[in-house]
Amino acid sequence: MSRVILFNKPFDVLSQFTDKGTEGSTRRTLSDFIDVPKVYPAGRLDRDSEGLMVLTDDGKLQARISNPRHKMAKTYWVQIEGTPDAAALAALRTGVELKDGLTKPAQVQQIDEPHGLWPRTPPVRFRKSVPDCWIALTIREGRNRQVRRMTAAVGHPTLRLIRAQIGQWKLDDLETGTWRDAPH
Repeated sequence: MSRVILFNKPFDVLSQFTDKGTEGSTRRTLSDFIDVPKVYPAGRLDRDSEGLMVLTDDGKLQARISNPRHKMAKTYWVQIEGTPDAAALAALRTGVELKDGLTKPAQVQQIDEPHGLWPRTPPVRFRKSVPDCWIALTIREGRNRQVRRMTAAVGHPTLRLIRAQIGQWKLDDLETGTWRDAPH
């Protein structure tokens, strides 16, 4: 029986078990939070992004989760600068032209700030003259920094990015920096 772990990755943590950066680096990694042998992340989450990561000891499951050809849905809560109009939301829904081509259509809706959200350290930099809001964005591909590039392309840069769901697995009430075994 394979093992599946759900982890709520904090901000400023690398989504790998070792830091291959500069010698003497003190960047935090998964090994600072998870002491389980032979499990590996199924996909990545940027250092400046937070939220759900799935780890497993099953190579086939890991490939099914992380390989874009399987089109596994990934939902993000995104705090963006400004308030998107109907045209910006429509662009996200139909596909946004990025430097590496047109994105696949996404599901998107404006939402209230997610309930029970933990504070981010350091906090997001706010500007009094520019409002912000939250959207839920679901994509089925996984280009490098895709969500951030999509929101910027429609004129609403990302301030905070939290992955809330990968396929059937949800963040739910998992505290930041903690993990639990998941049914699969």
